[in-house]
Amino acid sequence: MGEERFVLGRQRNSNNQTAISDVVLLGFEIFPNIRVFVFVLLLLIYGLTVCGNLLIIILVAYSKTLHSPMYFFLSQLSTSDIMLATNIVPSTLHGVLHKRGRITFGECIVQLTFFVFSGSTECVILAVMSYDRYMAICKPLHYTSVMNPTFCVNISGLSWLFSILIMVICANTVTKLDFCGPNVVDHFFCDPTALAKIACSDTTIIDLPIMYLSVPVLYMPFLSIIISYSYVVSTVLKIPTRSGKEKAFSTCSSHLTVVFIFYITLICMYSVPFSGASININKVMSLMYTAGTPLINPVIYSLRNKDIKVAVEKVTKFCTC
Repeated sequence: MGEERFVLGRQRNSNNQTAISDVVLLGFEIFPNIRVFVFVLLLLIYGLTVCGNLLIIILVAYSKTLHSPMYFFLSQLSTSDIMLATNIVPSTLHGVLHKRGRITFGECIVQLTFFVFSGSTECVILAVMSYDRYMAICKPLHYTSVMNPTFCVNISGLSWLFSILIMVICANTVTKLDFCGPNVVDHFFCDPTALAKIACSDTTIIDLPIMYLSVPVLYMPFLSIIISYSYVVSTVLKIPTRSGKEKAFSTCSSHLTVVFIFYITLICMYSVPFSGASININKVMSLMYTAGTPLINPVIYSLRNKDIKVAVEKVTKFCTC
């Protein structure tokens, strides 16, 4: 029976080697008596994620008080959050309900590439948002002229185009590998590192590109965030009044919280990976940035942002009239 699961999902290719046609995702080892609870919990998280981020996108689009660079970039972040969660969570729900998931190899590659696309976009947008906070606090007199609508649209478009380029490079790299079995991936989605483990060819052709791509996708945005907030903190500490310092820090606290959660989990996963014995920890951390962070973003920004609260109250009053 154990041998059968490695044989399923293979087909012969032109070189008389076995090539997998589908992938089995082992997902989480969940006790049967709590499987339904985990399914409902993930379904609730996904529903709240989509609704919360859609609410932010709608509020930013229709509320004049939110027509500023900070909220424009927040709506872009919400868009990438919806894409990230929608790409991962539904298949995870299927795997939880059926103990394991089975998808075609083509669907696995599509899931991997869209994960790279949405994740890269999130990294870049978070860096752009930190630059926005730097300009607002450290260069307030130049803020309006620099962070004008044209600049915001252009930098946002470049962020998405950059992520598309990264996605194409990653997809092209992965498809160069030979996958001839086994077809079992010990993860709940087609993670690049997990998928590389079932390749039967030399994985250095994917290891090196992933390492190089992590520099512009992960490290450079993270470094720019650190630099931006170093200047922000230095500027805020020079404000003479305590109330002025608190007001300045309050505009950054939500963004910093999201950055900390998102980047710490990503860096731990792809820069300081855990050992094979801690695969379940890897899965939990992966679930954190694929399902947890997209939910945390709208919650943090809505609970700790007065402008968002005011916009929600206006929309609520308008709908009840």
